[in-house]
Amino acid sequence: MKLVTGLLAAVLLLAGVGASHAVVRIAEDRGGRIGTYVDRYQGLRSSGETVIIDGLCASACTIVLGAVPHDKICVTSHANLGFHAAWDFGANGRAITNPEATQMLYSMYPSAVKRWIAQRGGLTPHMIFLRGKQLMSMYRPCYLDAQASAPRSSSLHRNSVQHDVITPDPAALARQPD
Repeated sequence: MKLVTGLLAAVLLLAGVGASHAVVRIAEDRGGRIGTYVDRYQGLRSSGETVIIDGLCASACTIVLGAVPHDKICVTSHANLGFHAAWDFGANGRAITNPEATQMLYSMYPSAVKRWIAQRGGLTPHMIFLRGKQLMSMYRPCYLDAQASAPRSSSLHRNSVQHDVITPDPAALARQPD
């Protein structure tokens, strides 16, 4: 009897894991070391969680576009993606472009993003921003209620996991009364 109860508890626990509506919200992330973001987003890809881009996602943060499946990413009207060439510190302490890392970074992006970057001269030391209608044409919009999209207190850190933020499909929203 204890074995059956244990098995039933395990099945219910696993069923609850699949039903989670956890999301990762990215906002005000200025990037950092490429390797750190590759590792972070590989774990995120494996989790199957949805990524909401709801503010600045710049530099290495943009690796999320190539690491996480397209259908697991949505953008709000506040989303703002910043792209530039990868760089290292030179012998004199100044930033110098790293062509190999820049090519690796560029190769990670989906083809629509690559085309957009190429139309603007490629990845250079100068930051270029993808936002608004152009971004919304490449990624699905997030449908958040006012509470979920409102700025959080200081307890919210970039890339923090939020539970119970539900992203309904557009068909469900169309059936909602005005």
